[in-house]
Amino acid sequence: MMKTVKSFLTILMALTISSVCLADDHPIPADQLPVAAKSFIQKYFPDSAISYALVGYGIMRTDYEARLADGTQVEFDRKGNWTGVDANHRALPAGIVPERVAAYIQAKFPDTGIIKITRKWFGFETELMNGVELRFNADGAFIGYDR
Repeated sequence: MMKTVKSFLTILMALTISSVCLADDHPIPADQLPVAAKSFIQKYFPDSAISYALVGYGIMRTDYEARLADGTQVEFDRKGNWTGVDANHRALPAGIVPERVAAYIQAKFPDTGIIKITRKWFGFETELMNGVELRFNADGAFIGYDR
C-alpha cells in the first residue's frame, strides 16, 4: 500500500513540474493565430491592430492570447474560440456577451457596461465598470456574485 502511495505521489509531482515547465507562453506572429481568433478580432475590434500574440502550450491544452493596440486582451482556445475578453476598463463591443447575460446586466445594472468576460467550466464570469463581478451558468442564467 505504501509503495502505491509513493508511486502515485511521484507521478503527481512529475506531472505538476512538467506542466509548470510547459506552460510558458511564446510570442508568435499575429497571422499564426487560429482563423476563428483572427475573424473574432476583425469583427469586434476592426479599428485596433494586434500589438502582439502569444501561444501557450500545456499538458493537453494549447491556448492563444492577443493584445490589441487599444489595450484589449483576448484569450482563445486551440480552435480560436474566445475564452476571455478584457477591454481594459472600456465597455465590450455588443455581440461578444451572450444575449441572456447582456439582457440581465442591462436590466439590473442599466448605467454600467461590461468590461470583462471569461468562460469558465460553469458558464461565464463578468466584470462591470462599477467593479461588480457576476457569474452566469452556461445558459446565461444568473447564479451569483463572484467573491
